Amino acid sequence: MVIGHIAMDQSMTELNPIHFIDEPINVEFDLPPEREKTPHCPNRFHWQGKTYAILEMLSQWSDFTRRGKMARNMRPAHASVAATRGSLGVGRFFFRVCTDSGQVFDLYYDRAPKDADRRKGEWFLYREME
Repeated sequence: MVIGHIAMDQSMTELNPIHFIDEPINVEFDLPPEREKTPHCPNRFHWQGKTYAILEMLSQWSDFTRRGKMARNMRPAHASVAATRGSLGVGRFFFRVCTDSGQVFDLYYDRAPKDADRRKGEWFLYREME
């Protein structure tokens, strides 16, 4: 199994989305991330009653865009720093992966707490690529 950190390159951007999914998923790690809110690529995920083993991480990227009222509650100097590394409860970590089913998916971890009971963020299956 190859799970490593590589930058997105031109060959990986040639894939096109074929199914928009954006549904919550459960993930598993062989070695849990050191920082829960800054995870690495998982080894498996569960979606619609099926387990998908991740054979290879093709690329990864992050998005620290502040959305909604969070976009307006920070001074410009602080916002520029937060845009590069995130801030409390803001940020998404994306992973493009190849699975044992032969499918390529984009999944992401959203750091935003959903409510008082779900403060750790949530994983989503974003889309299937071709």
